[in-house]
Amino acid sequence: MKENVRKQGILLPVSSIPSAYGIGTFGRESYRFVDFLEKSGNRLWQILPLGPTGYGDSPYQSLSTFAGNPYYIDLELLIEEGLLTKEICDGYDFGDNEHYVDYEKIYLSRFKVLKIAFENAKKQGLMEAPEYQKFITDNAYWLDDYALYMAVKNAFGGVCFMEWDEDIRLRKAAALRKYRKKLSDEIAFYCFQQYLFAKQWKELKTYANKKGIEIVGDIPIYVAFDSADTWANPKLFQLDREGRPTGVAGCPPDCFSETGQLWGNPLYDWKYHKKTGYEWWMQRIAYCYQLYDVLRIDHFRGFDEYWFVPYGDPTAQNGHWEKGPGYELFAVMKKKLGKKKVIAEDLGFLTPSVIRLVKKTGYPGMKILQFAFDAGNDSEYLPHNYDKNCVVYTGTHDNDTTVGFLQNMPEKDKKFAKKYLGHKNDKKLCFEIVRAALSSCADTAIIPMQDYLELDSSARINIPSTLGCNWKWRMDKDALDLKLAKKIYKMAKLYARL
Repeated sequence: MKENVRKQGILLPVSSIPSAYGIGTFGRESYRFVDFLEKSGNRLWQILPLGPTGYGDSPYQSLSTFAGNPYYIDLELLIEEGLLTKEICDGYDFGDNEHYVDYEKIYLSRFKVLKIAFENAKKQGLMEAPEYQKFITDNAYWLDDYALYMAVKNAFGGVCFMEWDEDIRLRKAAALRKYRKKLSDEIAFYCFQQYLFAKQWKELKTYANKKGIEIVGDIPIYVAFDSADTWANPKLFQLDREGRPTGVAGCPPDCFSETGQLWGNPLYDWKYHKKTGYEWWMQRIAYCYQLYDVLRIDHFRGFDEYWFVPYGDPTAQNGHWEKGPGYELFAVMKKKLGKKKVIAEDLGFLTPSVIRLVKKTGYPGMKILQFAFDAGNDSEYLPHNYDKNCVVYTGTHDNDTTVGFLQNMPEKDKKFAKKYLGHKNDKKLCFEIVRAALSSCADTAIIPMQDYLELDSSARINIPSTLGCNWKWRMDKDALDLKLAKKIYKMAKLYARL
């Protein structure tokens, strides 16, 4: 019997899962969420990037493209393993708000607790265990640089590597030897964190896969400037001799922003990547498929053309378009890694060449229902315009919740939405937009958890181009009830997504 290609999933960041210690983890509540996915007829769990976060706490500005976020290491599992005690964990302040993450408190407490676990692990001989040694060896190609980078960063008070002493900033051989010796214990601590992260995540993913749930991961196209990747591999990027970017990433002025968006990420030196046969990219993508089953590639249009903003410019206004690698990178990927499941994030203004690129790869693009209800405009985001090979969302992590979106919607657009959905009752509109996604011909439908819970803007994940209020929402610990699971399952069955 042929597998049904129609499926549905839920978008829920790991950070948003309830937990005892301030932020979602790979612990008991994540397993409970996997059980909920199975009961409700969902076969996909989409998460946000899992990398360690720096200033601003954005998972799209990670300190490493390979490393995992130590915040997601579950402390209760470490208690069970005898590396910590409940008394130790309860003695630290991780924040007391069950609905929002307090990143400052997490940052100030988490590493102290993990350091205690590290000291206990050393006493128990964990670092000599074959499993631990194998992890260190298998991941040395990125782990050595990441652990050293983090240890040196801490030694310099957490500042960007551009402010380090010149010898280590420019990776002089003698300096690398000096800091590896001087900071050996701190380096070992960062390796230990990555071991715990990988072990707990692998166990959770295996559990999900056994229940027929695939993990949809998210890969940002760019890396952060202040990251182990930029410091350790300057040849990959458009940098000058001092290691400063010649240009940075962003997007041009549009109807959302008169000055464009200035992201500040270093831009790739695509000529160098081509020369190496896209070796770093193949390594990066292959590693992602160890973590995830399906890969959502963020800002897909950047592979066709990217917006080059001169370094130092205060806005993105004076940028210009430059050519990316195009289909060649994906041809190499298919040849070296085989056929892989990919979702192309193809949102925003798309030129004919971007549309051709997405079509040539064969990857499904994305449709967002919150973009659909522009009165008097036969939008490509309206379900009657979909092709089967696409993934439909009510909204993404960058959108408001659908309830919040409806509350702030222009009246003429809401009138059109009611007409299109066949419902006049404001209170039922969120549910009907979810239904429109699930009933559409799109092979895959992914709904943010907040929209199943019909939560307002207070549950929004991110407001693009803002700092300080994002990535904080946490789901209520009583949210996953059987009644909701049955309601979602009925729709999955009705629209042939089981």
